[in-house]
Amino acid sequence: MPKSARLTIQQWGNSLAVRIPAVVARSAHFEVGQEVEVASHEGGVTVKPLGPRELTLAERLERFDPAVHGGEAMAAKPVGKEIF
Repeated sequence: MPKSARLTIQQWGNSLAVRIPAVVARSAHFEVGQEVEVASHEGGVTVKPLGPRELTLAERLERFDPAVHGGEAMAAKPVGKEIF
């Protein structure tokens, strides 16, 4: 079941803003740094994710699993001028 919250629109510089509560953000699978599309339509506003956000290098390294991604990069033996 979708989560909802009753919020108050606030002034933020020259714009208006609403904070998305954590429970709603988790339910929508929003993450910090993720791009979204905000669109107005008859009767309201929608906020939709534009896809998964780009992972930082630290996050990519954290997900690195040597058992899956590690190992020998070149399975064949050196040939020709590759031999020292």
